[in-house]
Amino acid sequence: MEATKNAGILSDEQVRQYHETGFLVVHDVLTEAEVDEFVRYESEPKPEGWREDLLHHKDDSAWRKVATHPRIVGIAAQLTRSNPQIVQTMYLEKMPTGSEDKGGTGTALHQDLHYLPCEPATLMACWVAMSDTDAENGGLAVVAGSHKGDLHSTHRTENTDDHDSWEIVYDMVAPDGRKWQEKMYSFEIDGLNHDEVARLTVPKGGAVFFTGKTIHGSYGNRSKDRVRRAFAVHFVADGTWVYRADVHDTVGAAV
Repeated sequence: MEATKNAGILSDEQVRQYHETGFLVVHDVLTEAEVDEFVRYESEPKPEGWREDLLHHKDDSAWRKVATHPRIVGIAAQLTRSNPQIVQTMYLEKMPTGSEDKGGTGTALHQDLHYLPCEPATLMACWVAMSDTDAENGGLAVVAGSHKGDLHSTHRTENTDDHDSWEIVYDMVAPDGRKWQEKMYSFEIDGLNHDEVARLTVPKGGAVFFTGKTIHGSYGNRSKDRVRRAFAVHFVADGTWVYRADVHDTVGAAV
């Protein structure tokens, strides 16, 4: 699907494309200056484990500024048909092969609702390119139309050359107050047809909006000298119950 140049509220055709394919690419969601300001901020020394915290939109003004950006929130509101609530935020840097990291790994192709179960299933994401991104440097990859139907079965990722592999136990909470623990791992879709995977080219400042059921992920950075940077915000519609206790307390996205 061809990327659009619209940086404001989406047209009816763009909304239709999102619901038909499960994702939409929008150019110029952030200006070059806005991206550079955040990247400079993130280049400054940060506490250990800084990027493991998924709630900086609550306690850090720079993260909150991006997560509540009017263009991001405006599009999320139109696509969720609601006042979107922020569940979590992430900043993801993937180093090139010429760095000490010898090429950063990506995230196995998955559906976000496996990680962030909610009721109703209104989860959606905005993935903002904070550098020029493409297949070579580990840009976002999606499977068009994969949001239709039920969630797919999964296994823990086995391709550790391209993808991180991990396992974490999360505390969960239900609307009736019931609590339990649930083991999650680096989900990879069972029986995925890799011929259906589209590796997107998204320029700096552009964004990809996709549903909680859309299969997506990324591969390793195989470029020699290009860092792949991205900022991700996950939203739910107002009134949605998020089961994971660590991100259960959502906040309104309006500034």
